[in-house]
Amino acid sequence: MHIADLLAHLDGIAPPELAEEYDTGRIGLVVEGCEEVETVCCALDATPAVAGAAVRMGAGMLVVHHTPLWEPLTGIAGRAAAVLRPLISGGVNLYVMHTNFDRAPGGVNETLAEILGLVDPVPMTMGVVGRCTAGLDEMVARIGGNVRIWGEINDPGHLAVVGGSGFDPELIAEAARLGADAFLSAELKHHVARTSPLPCIESTHYALEAPAMQALAERSGWEYIEDLPAVRTIA
Repeated sequence: MHIADLLAHLDGIAPPELAEEYDTGRIGLVVEGCEEVETVCCALDATPAVAGAAVRMGAGMLVVHHTPLWEPLTGIAGRAAAVLRPLISGGVNLYVMHTNFDRAPGGVNETLAEILGLVDPVPMTMGVVGRCTAGLDEMVARIGGNVRIWGEINDPGHLAVVGGSGFDPELIAEAARLGADAFLSAELKHHVARTSPLPCIESTHYALEAPAMQALAERSGWEYIEDLPAVRTIA
């Protein structure tokens, strides 16, 4: 497929206009490579390991959720070089779909809600609130465990879910207004947990967002590259 046709297809999956303003200049095609693409790889993050794997798979395009170029570059060294070197030398295009894919149909939050068994989802500014069809223990198992719960809660009737780092007080307040009994996201700050009107269920960024990228790869016929963070829990 010619790169222009592939870019149009990707923009259709996660329309750029759905993205937050801070993503301006950080989504879409961020590294130009070959013009003809036969193999597309997909991952959550563009890490050195993912970039190397994409080149070994003969990818012409790597689609990720998180850009490796968040800050403007004044030099290409260290981690940036470790990611960009194999992509550029291998002619691999790098395409980013971030907050636009969070909001897109079939994107991060819709996929997460489906995995958890939420029904009748109501969209929030970011994320959704849905009615729970599974108990809390079952939902925790479905996202792989490693969950912390702040506050008192049994099985919620309605759950708010925001993939990634979504513990924003305004979002939590919005979820409460929509009838949520608890709020699930990642990277909870202490002061937010202390002042939250809802119990907070804290998972990991990777656990909440990677499933959507894997699902996207599977339905698109792309190669998914798993790249789990090295995390160890010590009791």
